[in-house]
Amino acid sequence: MTSIKIVCLSFFCIILLSLAASLAQAMHQRDSTEQGGWWSARRDSAGLAPDARKNSRLAIVQVYAAPTWGWKGVVAVHPWIIFKRAGETDYNRYEVISWGAGEKVRRNRNTPDGYWYGAKPRLLVEHRGPAAQAMIPQIEAAIASYPWPDSYRAWPGPNSNTFIAHIGREVPALKLDMPANAVGKDFRSLLNPVGLPPSGRGVQVSVLGVAGVTLGAEEGVEVNLLGLNVGLDFTPLRLRLPFIGGLGRDNLQKNNPPGSGDEIS
Repeated sequence: MTSIKIVCLSFFCIILLSLAASLAQAMHQRDSTEQGGWWSARRDSAGLAPDARKNSRLAIVQVYAAPTWGWKGVVAVHPWIIFKRAGETDYNRYEVISWGAGEKVRRNRNTPDGYWYGAKPRLLVEHRGPAAQAMIPQIEAAIASYPWPDSYRAWPGPNSNTFIAHIGREVPALKLDMPANAVGKDFRSLLNPVGLPPSGRGVQVSVLGVAGVTLGAEEGVEVNLLGLNVGLDFTPLRLRLPFIGGLGRDNLQKNNPPGSGDEIS
């Protein structure tokens, strides 16, 4: 009984510390002038995506995530995916957006690497060249097969993180590693509680994204309770924490070593 109390107390302390760290980070990163209203918040390019015209001969796939607007940015992120084939000079951006009637899956509603209502995005994963070219048809098929195109629930899902996680499951070559504060990434139908994690490699048991366990190639070991995820990632080694996402090296996966011959802008 004592050991159970220690585990519960430790989990509670981790939650509180993660929340405090996320609040401090949000206060540091957000400019007060950008909080005047969503209509005036910054949404221009963050300068992270390679110039599509200069890299027209190169296929590119990228996944981004940024803190959500307002108070929700303290506890969760909004992700999206962009891609272009070799020969194309413009990106396609796909994401799930809650507001507005009809289908929630939106295409090219925002700048490919734009600030998300004042929050600078972070690059989660990137692929270039033949590998990216080969996975784009799979990504498009995954977008078309998303099970909840007309539904949105901030918690526990389905939401924008559920959408990107679905793509990761359908396209294991993407090697997607979603942060622990991507609330909704673990949402699964009650009829399908066991399956692949968002990385597409491993196993996940999840009851509507409210409680579960994930063992994944990119995620490592992660426990989910009420949508709060705690775990240990081994690639690279870091803690996976709710609210703040994690502690350790950045989540960017570099697939092309310097000097690989790919154009970079």
